[in-house]
Amino acid sequence: MPNVTSYHVLFYGSPDGYQTNRAQITLYDGNTVVAYVRFNDPGMAFENDGMLGTIIRMHLPSTMFANVIDVLRNEKPVTVYFAAGRGFLGTGKEPTGEGE
Repeated sequence: MPNVTSYHVLFYGSPDGYQTNRAQITLYDGNTVVAYVRFNDPGMAFENDGMLGTIIRMHLPSTMFANVIDVLRNEKPVTVYFAAGRGFLGTGKEPTGEGE
């Protein structure tokens, strides 16, 4: 399960976005791309999550963008993996009441 050590954000303009996507966050483990998290507006076609070689392709609604950025900015460790036909992005186990 790769750790996410850095990320890169890209927004797509125009009414149709780019390749059915409105935005993309590229996730890295060191210098290696481990996942593309792609965001779609309502009414845009959603692709299925999948793998392209070793790179995870995960698709979420645009309404989840702020939540994903918040996790990437504020949580550690963050991991990404692919199982049961879908991408998963999450944090490690943390104690309750830890605060920010």
